[in-house]
Amino acid sequence: MTAARLRELHVAGTPLLLPNAWDAGSARLVEAAGFPVVATSSFAVAEVLGYDDGEAAPADEMFAAASRIARAVSVPVTVDVEGGYGLDGTELAARLAEAGAVGCNYEDTDHASGGVRSLAAQAERIAELREAAGDALVINARVDVFLGASDERAVLDDAISRAKAYLEAGADCVYPILLKSPDVLGDFVRAVAPGAVNALPMPGGPDLSALTGLGVARISLGTGLWKSVRADLRAKLAGLTAGKLPH
Repeated sequence: MTAARLRELHVAGTPLLLPNAWDAGSARLVEAAGFPVVATSSFAVAEVLGYDDGEAAPADEMFAAASRIARAVSVPVTVDVEGGYGLDGTELAARLAEAGAVGCNYEDTDHASGGVRSLAAQAERIAELREAAGDALVINARVDVFLGASDERAVLDDAISRAKAYLEAGADCVYPILLKSPDVLGDFVRAVAPGAVNALPMPGGPDLSALTGLGVARISLGTGLWKSVRADLRAKLAGLTAGKLPH
């Protein structure tokens, strides 16, 4: 399946829902349930491989996992490549193509320093990736200034400036991750329109219906399903230690 198909599924008010997978088996379940796209969660993939999130896993292992997922399904696959694993745009585009991915999440966090890259630096990286990949890759540019922000409105202007710059540089969608306030998210969506916006539902924040009403074009569940599966497994293991067979 092509990037064009993935790109056309980003519709404001009728968002693409992505239940993020972490291996070939979970990806097959996502496809079997009728979802038109499989997305990966870098956090979940890294944990399954035995590493922490935040580019602690070797890039080769992460791309190998992405390749197994893409081979396992017939729908488009978009891969969370974190901050790019130190690869330049040409290398990153090539690795994604080799893995069979037609989309990616691309963070503006610099995992080497732990800070957020400057707007100009990240816009340049997105432009390089776009030039290398052409139209064969859907770029979801993550805006990380809300991570750890005690006042979301205080960083809104920075987030909007980044989002506009990333879209201008060639991103197809922008992702203000962990933005929880519906009012602030609504202002963000309106400010970057007609650019597509990805949102993450969180406890205490807008639910799927509310996010749809705010005009987002894409909703990612992130680690949600993986955490749910882990919680279920943990409960069953606890039951076994008490002599109860799982059912």
